[in-house]
Amino acid sequence: MEMITLVDRQDREIGAEEKMKAHREGKLHRAFSIFVFNQHGEMLLQKRSSDKYHSRSLWTNTCCSHPRPGEATEQAASRRLQEEMGFVCRMQKAFHFIYRADLEDDLIEHEFDHVFIGQYGGVVAPDPKEVADYRWIKSAHLQKELKAAPQEFTVWFKIALAHADYWKGLASP
Repeated sequence: MEMITLVDRQDREIGAEEKMKAHREGKLHRAFSIFVFNQHGEMLLQKRSSDKYHSRSLWTNTCCSHPRPGEATEQAASRRLQEEMGFVCRMQKAFHFIYRADLEDDLIEHEFDHVFIGQYGGVVAPDPKEVADYRWIKSAHLQKELKAAPQEFTVWFKIALAHADYWKGLASP
């Protein structure tokens, strides 16, 4: 049984809950999203596996998950990047946001999402149980895809990208 950390709106820990129960009940919990760029200013996207418990087969940021209770968010981000995408890189915390979204199968994503930014240019070796596909994409092409087919992307990815002031300048090497 996988446990996640419940938090208040100031990201103070208030308990732990089994992951699926927290998502069925829409409890606010700690999460992170990682955005990795290469030396050409391209963002690394992953297509979530069709076996994921929600947001199956959708394109999203490089990696996202939840820290385990008692695990530092930065450490969890590094751990999951290695587990999902097969590499590690230096990351820095960029910003955070809170969102709530109704998902398929009567699940609710209600997260205090910490966003980390990294740079990497080496081999990507994703775990096929987690990731169906991956690709590097330029900002202009991503914006066209988001406009043409927003349903092909995860809700949290679109929310994080809406923090446009932060992303300015990251698309150039």
